[in-house]
Amino acid sequence: MRGVKSNIMPVAGQEMKKASMMRDLFASDTVDICPGMVLLRQFVDTAELQPELESILTVSPLRRMQTSRGFYLSVQSSNCGQLGWVSDRQGYRYSTLDPLTGQSWPAMPKAFRALAQHAAECAGFPGFMPDGCLINQYQPGAQMGAHQDRDEADADAPIVSVSMGIDARFFVTGPERRGRSSAVDLSDGDVVVFGGPARHHYHGVRKLKFSEHPRFGAVRWNLTFRKAG
Repeated sequence: MRGVKSNIMPVAGQEMKKASMMRDLFASDTVDICPGMVLLRQFVDTAELQPELESILTVSPLRRMQTSRGFYLSVQSSNCGQLGWVSDRQGYRYSTLDPLTGQSWPAMPKAFRALAQHAAECAGFPGFMPDGCLINQYQPGAQMGAHQDRDEADADAPIVSVSMGIDARFFVTGPERRGRSSAVDLSDGDVVVFGGPARHHYHGVRKLKFSEHPRFGAVRWNLTFRKAG
């Protein structure tokens, strides 16, 4: 699958721990997008996440989900964890089963969960316990319109969003869908965390321009961790 496979050997054992620790030591470039929404620049080495992503997608492949109005999203999606976000003519919801396979979603990798928890803590939201991770694949031309993350049972828990691959322009408008927006460019390894007053802010991703990432090709991946249940 283009945009997933890599020729880079994963870092193993103590070397992986050392690489992660070094990234933590220098992940001090923090940007406050708005109250409750924090950008952690270059927070994670995405090469460490890539093998886990490949394994998930062999069990629950990417698919283009449909909205209740019959439109198909421009991104392709999958999930891992206890609950997965799905959308079809019945609307948006969380499900314990992958409707494509009829089986449970793949378990959330320990590396994914540890990353989400550490990012949330660094952004001021300790104790985050994600039970679902939505995986979105963006190709050039794909976008995500302004929306709220409001289908989760626990609205007090933050959202943790990890960027992998080519750059994207993220925007947030605030509590109203329309109005003046703030935008920030996201690169491979950046993490956005939002909770508190920003938990239900409208946000989205502008249409992606064509570019190439040395490891992921002309693709952007987004991992969005939530406490859904």
